[in-house]
Amino acid sequence: MISFILSKHKHLLVIRLSAMGDVAMTVPVIRAFTAQHPNVKITVLSKPFLKPLFNDIKNVDFFAADVTNKHKGFFGIYKLYKELKLLKIDAVADLHNVLRSKVLRTFFKISFKNVAFINKGRSEKSALTKTKNKVFKQLKTTHERYADVFRSLGFSLDIKNPTFPVKKQLPEELFKITGVKSEKWVGIAPFAQYNSKMYPIDLMEKVIAELSKNKAVKIFLFGGGKKEVEILDAIANKYVATINMAGKIKLAQELNLISNLDCMLSMDSGNAHFAAMLGVNTLTIWGVTHPFTGFAPFSQPFENAILPDLNIYPNIPCSIYGNKVCEGYEDVMRTIAPEKIVDKILKSIH
Repeated sequence: MISFILSKHKHLLVIRLSAMGDVAMTVPVIRAFTAQHPNVKITVLSKPFLKPLFNDIKNVDFFAADVTNKHKGFFGIYKLYKELKLLKIDAVADLHNVLRSKVLRTFFKISFKNVAFINKGRSEKSALTKTKNKVFKQLKTTHERYADVFRSLGFSLDIKNPTFPVKKQLPEELFKITGVKSEKWVGIAPFAQYNSKMYPIDLMEKVIAELSKNKAVKIFLFGGGKKEVEILDAIANKYVATINMAGKIKLAQELNLISNLDCMLSMDSGNAHFAAMLGVNTLTIWGVTHPFTGFAPFSQPFENAILPDLNIYPNIPCSIYGNKVCEGYEDVMRTIAPEKIVDKILKSIH
């Protein structure tokens, strides 16, 4: 459904430079926007390697920010502004709201362009992560916070009834690795930025071992970095119908494969958002963070979140990003039994 347009803007600059998961969370919002406002063009400003996230969205161009070289520092940001100015931007939606994006949007504001930026809800998040007088309630999702920025620019935007892209056909080079799809395909992404958000790898191996006994299931392991590749290779070599994809494919191919999964099991991390933005059933394991912070994968039911026992660990969430761990909460993930995770996966694919 095409929404009523309150704004006259025809070309929006959308800024979200990092992190990978946060950029992925913009995708369903931008997809909804372009469907509801087909006459408005969007240019997404982000890091070069994230371009594949936006490949399948109509009316969206991608502009790569070189924040480590050409666009580094104040003068680099000014150079970036001069380059973007040539695109005839009407308004700026800053979905990042950090120093770099603040400087950039200020240049546009000085040039009499409308700008809007995300309200991150810091006070509510602070109240949610307190150990004393904690206010434990669901906060506005990050997706809705992103949508609010577009609304501030005068656009109506509904993200509650999403449409997702069709499953992509696997290219030959990927097909050679995966084989014909005759089973249920389950993706497992066991890593995260912080250890506090990672299900212990010895327990995750038990999940994989049990799943691999099911002849109706094929498992694909996802990760990045040399150490992660080595760990996943060692696990994949032990179990049948288990393939390590880490280090073998680029992001565009990874998204292609993920779109064909029947289920993705991930931590509170980027792969969860990749799967969710493609409409894949996404299960997430949470440690010292919690879905109430607003970072749950898009359009996934709360039941898809696998949580520690909050009666034993009432101070969860200890932090928003997992960078802070409450004292004595180092092993919260170990209260989640591998059998519980396997059961969740099997129920989700049958």
